Amino acid sequence: LLKQKANNSNKPLSTGQTDTKKKQPLKAAKSLAVPAVSGNGNAVKAKSTNKMDNGPAKDSPALAKPESKGVTANKNLNGTKSNGKGCKEKKKNGIVVKEKDELKHKRRKAEEHVEQQPKEADIWFDDVDPKDIEAAIGPEAAKIARRNLGLETEQCQSVEQVLVKEKAFDGLTRAVAMDCEMVGVGPKGEDSILARVSIVNQFGKCIYDKYVKPTEKVTDYRTAVSGIRPQNINTGEDFKTVQKEVAEILKGRILVGHALQNDLKVLLLDHPRKKIRDTQRYKPFKQRVKSSRPSLKLLCERLLNVQVQTAEHCSIQDAQAAMRLYTLEKKKWEAAVKNKANNKNSK
Repeated sequence: LLKQKANNSNKPLSTGQTDTKKKQPLKAAKSLAVPAVSGNGNAVKAKSTNKMDNGPAKDSPALAKPESKGVTANKNLNGTKSNGKGCKEKKKNGIVVKEKDELKHKRRKAEEHVEQQPKEADIWFDDVDPKDIEAAIGPEAAKIARRNLGLETEQCQSVEQVLVKEKAFDGLTRAVAMDCEMVGVGPKGEDSILARVSIVNQFGKCIYDKYVKPTEKVTDYRTAVSGIRPQNINTGEDFKTVQKEVAEILKGRILVGHALQNDLKVLLLDHPRKKIRDTQRYKPFKQRVKSSRPSLKLLCERLLNVQVQTAEHCSIQDAQAAMRLYTLEKKKWEAAVKNKANNKNSK
């Protein structure tokens, strides 16, 4: 019986093969012929041969569409085509599915990235610490929450916390830091005159801050950098008064600052060199930031991890920053100054 069925199945195959060969590789044709010889699964073979015998024309459209996932899945489950085109199509379909999944994943990721930025209307929390909002949602949400609550930005708070020692002594100390703001005079505003003086103590507490009346006609207020406006200095203190008060504060004290030669020049004051601690000239700072003339902004970023001078300069904050840099290295700095003095004396 098996031989007869095998012989019968070969006859319509000769006509059907011409159709299937065009749309199907040789492996598929072989896979149909091989199971007929093996002795197992008679019922399955009988069905498969009958299908081919009864209507090869009907089955040919199904074979012509191998890419449909349902057909390949059924064939694999029935066990009629374990190898051949079915497996190839499955691999192909697997790659296609993988590519589609990757595209979907990328699209979803892009949408999530866009959605990360919360809108002002989304932040409606009441009596919630912005720090908790930042931990739960993110920095953008915390920023909006602070704005709604009328609080300072986190950056300003952190700068204040780093530069100023809270609940510390707010009077004069052995070391003081000074910074001045200047405005431009002359035809092109290239020459500088004093506009504001700020002095802080060793703990960053402001002990002196005054605007100074201009001694010449101002041609450039340099507001973008100096933060000085006409109304600030028009009602300021007389230069001579400020000069005298500053000289009194500096007398006998260690003077800390950044590029202090400029500040002393506009004040028309002098200070003993051994009492000056200039953060721009301190060699270890130069080596750390790899710059021969480092800016105060750069030193604060690298050594204190805070941002200063992000917009208009503030002489109080600049003085605080210089003092914080000094206190950071105070022991080493003072030891180096002492050794230098001893070496000079020994010579």
